[in-house]
Amino acid sequence: MKDKTIDYVLRTTWLAVNKMYNEEASKFDSTMATGFTLLNIDPEQGTPSTALGPKMGMEATSLSRILKTMEERGLVERKPNPEDGRGVLIHLTEFGKEKREYSRERVLTFNETVRKNISEEKLSHFYEVTEIINELISNKKIYNQKEISNSKFD
Repeated sequence: MKDKTIDYVLRTTWLAVNKMYNEEASKFDSTMATGFTLLNIDPEQGTPSTALGPKMGMEATSLSRILKTMEERGLVERKPNPEDGRGVLIHLTEFGKEKREYSRERVLTFNETVRKNISEEKLSHFYEVTEIINELISNKKIYNQKEISNSKFD
């Protein structure tokens, strides 16, 4: 384990989680991306389309494709935002709410299983480590931007 890099462990773990969720979702003719999107849409009020991408950490073009597919499958519908005439709210259909509940159950099952097998102390450390990694990345403390722009590759 010691010879594996941190990014390797993060990447392979995420790929395993992604594969697990996609395998589970495929049993119901769905994908992990669809389930994740369903979970990020307010089931009662809907969610502004412009808020959904940042909330999920996704690019607008990727999200547009997912929403188009979800709309075609009858999971969501777009409605004008009554508070902003230019905006659109994404609402779950009844079918979308059913699929959202299924996705929610799968996420909770994953979390419960992990919590049963890993101590609270270890999980606390895991959250601490991932928070620090995210802060280092978002504060651009991993790669100094001056070093990159002054490199011999310019």
